Amino acid sequence: MACNFAVRVIYYPKEIHGVSVLNTNRSRKSRFSCRVMKLSTGVSAVAANPVRTSEERVYEVVLKQAALVREEKRSSRGLCLDTKRTGSKSFDKSENDDAGMKSWNLLNEAYDRCGEVCAEYAKTFYLGTLLMTPERRRAVWAIYVWCRRTDELVDGPNASHITPKALDRWEKRLNDLFDGQPYDMYDAALADTVSTYPVDIQPFKDMIDGMRMDLKKSRYQTFDELYLYCYYVAGTVGLMSVPVMGIAPESKATTESVYSAALALGIANQLTNILRDVGEDARRGRIYLPQEELKLAGITPEYIFKGKVTDKWRSFMKGQIKRARMFFDEAEKVWASLLLYKQILDAIEANDYDNFTKRAYVGKAKKLVSLPLAYSRALFAPSTVR
Repeated sequence: MACNFAVRVIYYPKEIHGVSVLNTNRSRKSRFSCRVMKLSTGVSAVAANPVRTSEERVYEVVLKQAALVREEKRSSRGLCLDTKRTGSKSFDKSENDDAGMKSWNLLNEAYDRCGEVCAEYAKTFYLGTLLMTPERRRAVWAIYVWCRRTDELVDGPNASHITPKALDRWEKRLNDLFDGQPYDMYDAALADTVSTYPVDIQPFKDMIDGMRMDLKKSRYQTFDELYLYCYYVAGTVGLMSVPVMGIAPESKATTESVYSAALALGIANQLTNILRDVGEDARRGRIYLPQEELKLAGITPEYIFKGKVTDKWRSFMKGQIKRARMFFDEAEKVWASLLLYKQILDAIEANDYDNFTKRAYVGKAKKLVSLPLAYSRALFAPSTVR
């Protein structure tokens, strides 16, 4: 493939996951990217990109989602963070007949049930939602529940019975949901959410693709492969949430930069999950750490299965944690929840990098102390993203 193949360059102000993006042609008609890959050995290699990387593929989705929100802003004079949405397109509580009121009551119950699931299974995330307006909080709960149910298909108690056809049926159910035909009360809450906010179906479909990857893959050769997986199973959540969270009219950040920050937070969270759950995943025969990087560090799969913490392992983990923090840095000043989740990386270090036998977590007291700080950072820190 010719070197002048037109690709979309993702321009970050600083290095991401050990890769610096150098834009050698800023022309709209022809873009060419060159990456300096800093390997764990300290050796730098320069390579032209003849094909699209996972980042470039994902960024196309980011641009599409940002365009949808811009269109919504033009049609509704902006999405303000404290906007009060008291009605919806699919269920209108202003209807006076008994059927309309019954539908509205059932919808409220559906949202309440979503909140209960979120509070039980995602305590850190639930604390973050308490910073939102009630309307947005409920919508985010509905998105969370759908994501959790999707994840449970491959990681839940019935995971061994899940087949690709089952995921195909789940995707058809998703299509029906977006068409206003929910199957149950949880679907009804999400159907109402996607009819109220400019939420696109693509990130939801991509998450299902992530579940398909889980059915057929237990190893990732390069970080580029892992990045795509992280987008599918976690970065998508950020893209689903931005239309609900909204963009304050006074914000100096562009719509694209807000979506990029949401994506970075999702990637960072999933990388943190992977680092936290190394031992648990190994006991299930899974290794999500990039095989290429493990090989460079002299770490074999058998080494991980034995679960022994050595200086070699500590050195490798330091590099992995550094990369995850770089993604958190990209999301900083945009999302309040990142500070809470980022502390899991600190807990891994506090455990002397033993993620084989110890599970890193953030205590409830520390979470509660962190919430005001996280909220103030998100609201009042001046944006440097353009």
